[in-house]
Amino acid sequence: MSEYKLLINGELVEGDTSLDIINPATGEAFTTVARASVAQADEAIAAAKAAAPLWAATSLEDRRKAVLALADAIAARSDEIARVMTAEQGKPLAEAQGELAWTDGYLRHYCTLDLPDRVIQDDENGFIEVRHMPLGVVVGIIAWNFPLLVACWKIGPAVLAGNTIVLKPAPTTPATALLLGEICKDIFPAGVINIIADDNDLGPHLTAHPDVAKVGFTGSTATGKRIMASGADTLKRVTLELGGNDPAIILDDVDVKATAQAIFNNAFLNNGQVCLAIKRAYVHDDIYEAMCSELAMLAEAAIVDDGSKQGTQIGPIQNKAQFEKVKGFLETARRDGKIIAGGTVMERGGYFVRPTIVRDVTDGDQIVDEEQFGPILPVIRFADVDDVIRRANASEMGLGGSVWSKDVARATAIAGRIESGQVWVNQHIAIGPHIPMAGFKASGLGVEQSVEGFAEYTQVQVINVARS
Repeated sequence: MSEYKLLINGELVEGDTSLDIINPATGEAFTTVARASVAQADEAIAAAKAAAPLWAATSLEDRRKAVLALADAIAARSDEIARVMTAEQGKPLAEAQGELAWTDGYLRHYCTLDLPDRVIQDDENGFIEVRHMPLGVVVGIIAWNFPLLVACWKIGPAVLAGNTIVLKPAPTTPATALLLGEICKDIFPAGVINIIADDNDLGPHLTAHPDVAKVGFTGSTATGKRIMASGADTLKRVTLELGGNDPAIILDDVDVKATAQAIFNNAFLNNGQVCLAIKRAYVHDDIYEAMCSELAMLAEAAIVDDGSKQGTQIGPIQNKAQFEKVKGFLETARRDGKIIAGGTVMERGGYFVRPTIVRDVTDGDQIVDEEQFGPILPVIRFADVDDVIRRANASEMGLGGSVWSKDVARATAIAGRIESGQVWVNQHIAIGPHIPMAGFKASGLGVEQSVEGFAEYTQVQVINVARS
């Protein structure tokens, strides 16, 4: 029997098979979850399709009440959810609790959003009104780095807009999402929310299914491209929040010690496994030595351990495949630059790597050009502002970035020249439910969060009435 079951058509059901879930702090299975078959994926889509007309006809106020009830129910089980999240994702318990707090805030903010009908003409010639209609069945596919927050980034706007949803979590972190399914079961009508788990084998079937109107995906750019291709035959709507190789440009007038702490925090949040985390630190020549020294001290002092242990600041890498990838980056970092902190795999069970600072690397080196998605920060010299802007923009990705300076006007002018969907000044990963999240270039398609992201879960309809 699986400890965590699928939610299909309002019922918690066993999968046709099961899946062991690894605790990345030990490298050993800590629980078993239900794993859906293709037939069960079809059942979930059919349930969502059957529930869609009645849910679309439900008032926005009643849909809001359901989502607020979801937020309340999550809060009531927050300790349990946080511990499950830490066990399967690896993040420190404090960060898991922070993810729960963020989730609560996002769900409650979504309930304040509206897309009212808009009259654009009302005269003797005619009446024209613009409406936002539900799309129907949405598939949400989420990454393993924020298994609750990103799930609710899909569920919240999708169901508030009057859609139904089939959610598929990452196969290495499904327990949190299936626990969420237990909660949803008692709040939403059967079929409105369905949550299934797989072993990375159901994605193509879900995204190509003719009864699915939209796919909302958070994950890698490579997978995002495959989702676009699989949905092309049925012209699915897609929202893709993909990878980032996010630069921080640090000018010569900053307080080095304070800025180093902020850079470190925003590079190593969730062990660097954040699409918006700082992946490249461009530091002005005049402060390069001092900044490298400060970052190295912070890295050496960081407490790396099992996320369930009090005082842990950085947990393990989430899964073995990513662990192997990060080890490859360590090899190239050592080849191309100078590692001044970390750079070692910890000799213990699980997937632990010390936070690593590498200096004397530059554009063209793998550690700079590719997203590490792990605990490695390359620190790159620059002398000329125009040159560093060009280098920051040379990436095929453009998700986030930041500029750091005591001269806010100067930094803001530079920020406006960075080709990224989010560019911050003297801060990083400053996101919120009221702020649109979008990506330039290969970092995504469409918008998440805010009223703009809410609108992406709707279809515009124009009612045009002649008067004669």
